[in-house]
Amino acid sequence: MITLAHMSDVHIDGAPRSAERVERVVRHLSGLAGPIDAVLVTGDIADHGAAEEYELARELLRFPYPSIVCPGNHDSRPEFRKAFLGEADGGSEPVNQVLEAGGATIALCDSSIPGKNEGYLDDGTLRWLAGVVESAPGPVLVGMHHQPVPIAIPYIDEIGLLEPERLEELVRAYPQIVGILIGHAHTAAATMFAGRPVYVAPGVVSQALLPQESPAIPPVAFDVPPGFALHVISDDGRLTTHARVVP
Repeated sequence: MITLAHMSDVHIDGAPRSAERVERVVRHLSGLAGPIDAVLVTGDIADHGAAEEYELARELLRFPYPSIVCPGNHDSRPEFRKAFLGEADGGSEPVNQVLEAGGATIALCDSSIPGKNEGYLDDGTLRWLAGVVESAPGPVLVGMHHQPVPIAIPYIDEIGLLEPERLEELVRAYPQIVGILIGHAHTAAATMFAGRPVYVAPGVVSQALLPQESPAIPPVAFDVPPGFALHVISDDGRLTTHARVVP
């Protein structure tokens, strides 16, 4: 059995509120009885893409487990690369990363488009992902920031993954992909894409609401606790997800 913790949308902005919420979740995860095989964080690490935001985020996102982080639409690839990959000059190419944990392969794809809120997986990223899946010794979880399928929150669905059929073709070709893990929507949600489960991590900085829950535009709750998810892959490759909040 493989257990992964999943955070998303921390939006470090230099203010005490965002830092405290991230610190609260990290402290909670770090104190779990375990075993936790890895932690993944699916984007929107910095709120404005500023260097000082990444410096703080790097210090806050420290776990006693292996971890992997990808950018979101609020992030700056060059500043992300400097802080999390140790690249002195950064770079604008997609930040695609892989982590082997507990017998599973986590492939985090960079779905961000510099200067845009929508997401896209370019040809190079899809080739990289196919190579990772083909060489993986066991189950594969594909992660990214943007959702590849509508989740019934209109303002989020308007800025989801563009041309998701490109990813769908790849996912359907590889049965070892057991699920897709994303962020962006700031809500704990589950759906299906390409015959696989999709799980959206709850937001750390805030929680998005359905239009049926709030007349506000956009419908976002800032007074609810931060959340995270625990994903469990059973020996037969089945993915089960548990959502949690941290009071």
